Amino acid sequence: MSDLLFTNARLIDPEAGTDEPGALLVRDGRIVDHGQEVGLPGEDVTVVDCNGKCLAPGIVDLGVKVCEPGERHKESYRSAGRAAAAGGVTTIVTRPDTAPAIDSPETLEFVTRRAQEDSPVRVVPMAALTKGRAGQEMTEIGFLMDAGAVAFSDCDHVVANTKVLSRALSYAGALGALVIGHPQDPGLSKGAAATSGKFASLRGLPAVSQMAERMGLDRDIALLEMTGARYHADQITTARALPALARAKANGLDITAGVGIHHLTLNEFDVADYRTFFKLKPPLRSEDDRTAVIEAVRSGLIDVICSMHTPQDEESKRLPFEEAASGAVGLETLLPAAMRLYHAGALDLPTLFRAMSLNPAKRLGLEAGRLDTGAPADLVLFDPDAPFVLDRFTLRSKSKNTPFDGGRMQGRVLATYVGGAPVYRRD
Repeated sequence: MSDLLFTNARLIDPEAGTDEPGALLVRDGRIVDHGQEVGLPGEDVTVVDCNGKCLAPGIVDLGVKVCEPGERHKESYRSAGRAAAAGGVTTIVTRPDTAPAIDSPETLEFVTRRAQEDSPVRVVPMAALTKGRAGQEMTEIGFLMDAGAVAFSDCDHVVANTKVLSRALSYAGALGALVIGHPQDPGLSKGAAATSGKFASLRGLPAVSQMAERMGLDRDIALLEMTGARYHADQITTARALPALARAKANGLDITAGVGIHHLTLNEFDVADYRTFFKLKPPLRSEDDRTAVIEAVRSGLIDVICSMHTPQDEESKRLPFEEAASGAVGLETLLPAAMRLYHAGALDLPTLFRAMSLNPAKRLGLEAGRLDTGAPADLVLFDPDAPFVLDRFTLRSKSKNTPFDGGRMQGRVLATYVGGAPVYRRD
C-alpha cells in the first residue's frame, strides 16, 4: 500500500482540542505524522489536496440499529454501511434490538459475519443485557464478550426488575463489561408520545414528565453505587437529569452519558402538525432542555453525541402520531446536523469531534477517534460550510424517516477513509 499524504488540510484534533492548518501522513493504514510539518513520505505516495477543508477522525457512532436479523427491509448491513460511509461514520456500534434480539453468541456471530461481508465501514456489536430483552434473565455476558460484544444493553426496554438489573450489573462489573442503560421510568413513560407541558396538552398527545428520565437515572446510579459496574446512559435529554449525572461523576462512579443529535438540534415545537418523522424516544424536549444539554456537551458532562439511527418503514410512520413508531435515521445526517451547532456558535469543531469520535472510542476501548501517531487512519474530509437542502429520497439508508427532510443544511462529507482506504468520495 502506498503512503497517503493529505496536504492543505484544516486538521480537527479532538484530543489536543485544536483546529489548525496542516498535513497528515498515512502509512500501512495508520497515521504516522500530522501537523504543520510532517515527515517525508515514501517514494510511492498518493497526495490528497484538501483545499483547506476539514480533516477529522471518522465518527464512531454509538447506538446504531441495523435491522438484521428480522427486518432487513428497514435496514441491512450493506445499506447502513453505505449510509455511514457517506456520513463520515467510520465505526458503527450496533444495537441488539433486532428480531430476534442479539442475546446469544450464535446470533452475535451471525451479525458479525454479515457486517464483515457487507459493510464498507467498521462494525462493532453490542449484545442484549437480558434474554430477549425481556428483563427477566441476564444473558451469558462472558461468552458474548468472547464472541465480540463491546457493550450490553436492552435499549429502550428498561429492566424494571431491580434485582435482575443489580445482578446483571454485578456480573458485568466483575467481567469489566460496559452496560448501556436507557434512563427512563418505564411506568411513567409507557405510551408517551410527547414531553409534558402546554404544547402536548394543546395537541392532545399522551405525554411524559421530564422527571421520568431523572428517576430512571437516579435508580441506575444507586445500583452503580451498589455494584461498581461500568455504565453509559444512552441519552440524557433533560435539564432535570444533569445534576444527578454531575454528582455521580463527582462521586467517582464509572459513568458516562450520551445524547442523540436530534435532541441537540430540535425541540418539541418541531412536531408541529403531528409530523411523525419527529416522533422519537425519548420524545423531543423543551428549548430550555435543549440548550441545557448543549451546555452539558460543551462542559464535558455529557460525553457522547450519536445519531441514535433507528430505521422505520413508511407503514410504521404513516399512522396517527400516537400509534406511529418512534425513531429516525441519522447516519448520513449526523454530521450536517452537528454543523448547525457549529454555525450557531454553540459548539466548536474539536468539541463536536471529541463527543462524536474520541469519547465513544475511548469508552469502548477502540483505537479509533483520534489523530495520534499509530492510530488507524479512519478519517473524514468535509466542508463545514457547503449548503444544501436535504431530500430524504437521496439517503442511502433503506428507510427514509428523517426529520430533516426538506431542511436547509450546511456541511458536506467529501470523502471517508477506513484504514487509509477510501470508502466514500463525493461525486
